[in-house]
Parts: sequence; structure tokens; C-alpha cells
Amino acid sequence: MMSATSNLALTHFVTLADSFDKDKVTPGVLGFIVFAVIGGAVWLLMKSMNKHMRKVDFEEAPEEGETTAASATVPKPKTS
Repeated sequence: MMSATSNLALTHFVTLADSFDKDKVTPGVLGFIVFAVIGGAVWLLMKSMNKHMRKVDFEEAPEEGETTAASATVPKPKTS
């Protein structure tokens, strides 16, 4: 069941929609809002990814033939 406020709002939107040219297709305000929200979400995701990538402590594995003190103390996995 629709409230009186939502019914009134829908009535105003319908009358606004009738005043536009039906042969002209534009994204309008809703298209801009959706695009802006998606852009903001991408910006926040990139910001979060950069923060997490800064926390990564990456050390390259030694090349074959090179042994270091750290790699010499690590036991080899047993294979059955």
C-alpha cells in the first residue's frame, strides 16, 4: 500500500516526464548520480587497495645456488 507522500511524489514525476521530448534520449540526473556513485566507489576501493599494498612486506626469494642463513635453517618439506 502506497502512502500519500509517495503517491504525490510519483504524480509529480509523471507530470515532469510528460513535459520532456519523447524522441530525445538523455541519461539525465539519475545517470549522473549513478556514474558519480560508481566513480566514488572505485576511488574508495583504490584508496583501500593502496593502503593494504603498503603493508605488504615482500622479499624476493634467493636465486638458485645462493644460500642464506634464513634459507639454510628452514627445513625441507617431506615427500611420501
